Amino acid sequence: MFVALGAPVPDLKFVETRHARLAYRESAGPGLPLVMLHGNSSCGEIFRHQLNGPVGAAHRVIALDLPGHGASADARDPDRTYHFGGYASAVAEAMQALSVARYAVFGWSLGGHVALELTCETTAVVGVMISGTPPVGQHDGAVAEGVVGDIERSLAAQRLFSDAEAETFARATIGENAPFEPFMREAARRCEGRSRALMIAKAACGVGRNQQVLAESAPVPLAVVNGADDPFIRHAFIERLAYETLWDDRVHALPGLGHAPFWEAPDRFDPVLLRFLAGLGGNAGRTYHTKIDVLEAGHGDTLR
Repeated sequence: MFVALGAPVPDLKFVETRHARLAYRESAGPGLPLVMLHGNSSCGEIFRHQLNGPVGAAHRVIALDLPGHGASADARDPDRTYHFGGYASAVAEAMQALSVARYAVFGWSLGGHVALELTCETTAVVGVMISGTPPVGQHDGAVAEGVVGDIERSLAAQRLFSDAEAETFARATIGENAPFEPFMREAARRCEGRSRALMIAKAACGVGRNQQVLAESAPVPLAVVNGADDPFIRHAFIERLAYETLWDDRVHALPGLGHAPFWEAPDRFDPVLLRFLAGLGGNAGRTYHTKIDVLEAGHGDTLR
């Protein structure tokens, strides 16, 4: 099933958190809830194919707009919210307010970093899939190991966008071969610039948990599904990490697809996502003992 360009998305709903009032869309599927988290300067509408397609028909898909993005409010305290851990705290609060006690998470790009943080934020998460998300460490040169280019000096970290820069950024993140729609440009224009600047600056300075450790020691099944032609990530780095709970025992690279494979080719991406979700039914209440226990003992809850 392919959802045509311009197809409607479910109506916006809203939920209050201590970070901001968050907007979300959801499908009516009866299966395990799936929280979908968008990338930098995007919004939950990017998951329209999943909301309206077979994933949304099978599962309760909840596509959030992160604080400072889309129809969500800007963060009440930008310094507290605009980093991976702050976003994860907001998402966990939203799911608790919606009485969603058990759910999987799909995170794209920035959303993947937030999804990894959620594995430490709450025990409600039973599985995580990330795409376009290099889980870099915190040592010198770590960002360059996983990310192509100088992200600190790129549009991804720039506080203010001109109209032309918003268009350029939105088109680049979707990919030259993927269908482009005006809402993508509008999402980039709307995004509060401090969210970009603070998020990238804090990640580059090593603020928060070590993402490489989070990925290698995920306490739930972790699926890594990238477009093989994603120009922003260093594929060899992602493939060589020592994952302890990697789904399918391999990193998936979908041939011919770029940074947003779920949007570019939902007919190819969604079956992989559905297969991952189908295998999570037995993970409720399962206890994993990994290096995350050591990480938490060493760092505590310092960013909230």
